[in-house]
Amino acid sequence: MSMTKFANKPAKTFGRMLAMCAVLASAFLVVSASAESKARIVRLSDVEGTVQLDRAAGDGFDRAFLNLPVIEGSKLKTGKDGRAEVEFEDGSALRLAPESEVDFVRLSLGNDGQKFSTVQLVSGTVYADLHPKKTYGNGTTGDQFALNFAGESITIPDSAHFRLGLDGSSRATVAVFKGKLSASGPSGQFEVAEKHGANIDFATVSASKDGDKTSAKPSTDTFEIAKNYEADPSDGWDRRQTEYHDRYATTASNVGVTSPYAYGMSDLNYYGDFMMLPGYGNVWQPFFTNAGWSPFQNGGWAYYPGFGYMFVSGYPWGWMPYAYGNWAYAPGYGYVWQPGGWNNYNGLPMVMNAPSTLKIPAAPTTGHQTVMVGLGLTANPAEGAPRLTINPNSAAFGVPRGSVNHLDRVAKRVGETSRPVVVSTLQPESKTPANEPPSALDRRAPLGMSSSGGHRGVPTHP
Repeated sequence: MSMTKFANKPAKTFGRMLAMCAVLASAFLVVSASAESKARIVRLSDVEGTVQLDRAAGDGFDRAFLNLPVIEGSKLKTGKDGRAEVEFEDGSALRLAPESEVDFVRLSLGNDGQKFSTVQLVSGTVYADLHPKKTYGNGTTGDQFALNFAGESITIPDSAHFRLGLDGSSRATVAVFKGKLSASGPSGQFEVAEKHGANIDFATVSASKDGDKTSAKPSTDTFEIAKNYEADPSDGWDRRQTEYHDRYATTASNVGVTSPYAYGMSDLNYYGDFMMLPGYGNVWQPFFTNAGWSPFQNGGWAYYPGFGYMFVSGYPWGWMPYAYGNWAYAPGYGYVWQPGGWNNYNGLPMVMNAPSTLKIPAAPTTGHQTVMVGLGLTANPAEGAPRLTINPNSAAFGVPRGSVNHLDRVAKRVGETSRPVVVSTLQPESKTPANEPPSALDRRAPLGMSSSGGHRGVPTHP
């Protein structure tokens, strides 16, 4: 089929498109977070094993799923076999090791677009890979990120990658992998440089006796800077997640994908492909789909105070294409995502040129319970299976990110045979220290690249 057919739409079809857009736009305004709003919505970008999220809806902790929005007031915790990652708009990430808990105390915007983030580490260990924007023009200060713990606070003025762990209520440890950070508390301020660590012993109360009187004297926190740091069992996992984002987000930006946001971009490059369709422009489509696949057939509805019910995709790549822009149906190709609409966050499904057979999920009208659609929402197993079956028209549902080497080649094979394919998965190393040599992920070619180094049919913006 020639793609030039897409350039000339019948008047009837165009009218239907405008009508559908008007209806969806009116609904969208009810639950969207617009550029004028001070509220921010970030992404629960990885969920492995037992993870729970309190969405600040008054219902307490509930099971967490991939792609759930995280708003100010949310709380996140992991179980003994659980790990989780939260991705911020600029691609920065906060990762929770097993048996950890954090509170998102502040997620807001300044008058000039600055992003203010304050996270409280309640227990356990977190990894932060941050690269805040320094300025917003006219001398305006840039993004501000603070990680608070036990009366102390770590601030990140520049890009930094570090680990923070709480050892009960008496001690904390800091390990800086990249960059530097500043910490402050009741006893003063100190800096930790790259490849250095710090031990913080929290203040204790000591009793002293003066005659017949006994008084309690609180001591101050003590800090000890070390020229190195001890490895943690989750360091290897954190490094693999960092490598994944660095590799695929960078590859996507190199081919002209323009977006003010970076969260979810690495997943687009891993799980699908960009192409130019006349009449539709620069579009993206996931692997393992055909003309009968619908982007709304698997997911769920999650309730958030101030926003109401928001549609959450069950696909591992399902953040950016559901938060911005819209889906469009291209005859002969199926559904494609059209980037854009960056000034608003979509809370409801947005689609253009939909066939009459499309069933767009409707948001619940009452209650706060999560409502599943189709196969529902997903979380990855704590330990990846050595082999994985990928089915045609699955859009990679249930395929953990980075788990399959050369996913584009697997997609081509499935497309040629229209049959399920069983593939081997990349198994994680066990308890790898941070100073070990690069992993297998670091030695293989990006999945968005051909063997000759060229990009696979990815368009360049004009």
